[in-house]
Amino acid sequence: MAEQQKNEILLIESQYFPPISFYKTLIEGEKVRFERMEHYQKVSFRNRCYIAGPNGMILLSVPLVKGKNQRTVMKDVRISNLEPWQQLHWKTLTSAYRRSPWFEYFEPELEMLYEKEFEYLLDWNMACFEFANRALGFAPHVEMTDTFEKDYNNDTTILDLRDKMVPGQVPENPVEYTQVFGERTGFLPNLSILDLLFCEGKRGLELLK
Repeated sequence: MAEQQKNEILLIESQYFPPISFYKTLIEGEKVRFERMEHYQKVSFRNRCYIAGPNGMILLSVPLVKGKNQRTVMKDVRISNLEPWQQLHWKTLTSAYRRSPWFEYFEPELEMLYEKEFEYLLDWNMACFEFANRALGFAPHVEMTDTFEKDYNNDTTILDLRDKMVPGQVPENPVEYTQVFGERTGFLPNLSILDLLFCEGKRGLELLK
């Protein structure tokens, strides 16, 4: 059974610094295929992530050209850089995690990422994914779809979780660890992978297994 799980390919939409549940699922198979030929769906992790703040969860959302109600193929969705969203997101991350054990360790590379302008949401999401993988010490096999398939019911090697991980959803057995504002807010489950990285560093990979 374990051998079969190792051969599974996680099929999922690209996400902005994905939630911890994404990584916990991915680590079981170590293979991911990102869906880039779908139409953009609003209210998803495609352009948003959640971090921990002193008063609870904080939403970070990437603004898009044509807005959130567009029906554009994901690979063609453009970021709206008319407003300094990266600067605002970085300021929020710094404010929320400056006191965390590992923020300063990851700060130089992450700050450079937030200073680089991206035209397409998919490219931004992939850059975030690659940063998180390096930070965790994790190197999954990565693929992209070239065509859109509505379902993969006949392919037992595919674990199709497209639009299955959505904001507000809490997994049955969330990864638990000490958070920066935990004593004040209580534990906030399934935040962005950034929260786990800043709080636990490389140990985050062990906690995901």
